[in-house]
Formats: sequence, structure tokens, C-alpha cells
Amino acid sequence: MTKVQLRYELLRPLDETLMKRISDAHGIYGFQKIEVEPSLDHIVVEYDASRLSRGGMEAKLHGAGIPVKAL
Repeated sequence: MTKVQLRYELLRPLDETLMKRISDAHGIYGFQKIEVEPSLDHIVVEYDASRLSRGGMEAKLHGAGIPVKAL
């Protein structure tokens, strides 16, 4: 297992719907952890790079309805 941690800017304000989507994304294959930063405008995603490429992981975030921009 190769754990990679990346930080992303949320492209819209955090609300209840977006929090639910982030919570549900924990179940996506290859994702290890997703945390909302205290500022509430960024997330940190930890994923298994031996199972997902960075592009694949970002596509899954967008597919889950989590609008992010890589930093």
C-alpha cells in the first residue's frame, strides 16, 4: 500500500449537502481518509496510490459531487 495525502480547495462553501457527500466518499475504493480543514474551505484526502492514480482519485471526487481544485 502506498499512502498519498493531497490537499484540495473546495470550490463552493461547505454546507450540509457537501458534508454528506464528503462523508459518503469515505466508502470509495482506494480512499483512506478525507478530512475537512478547520478553515472549512479545504479538504485533505489520503488515498492508496497502488489502487488509484491521482487523476482517478480526482475523477472520483468530482463524480461524488465534491467540487475541488488541486493546490
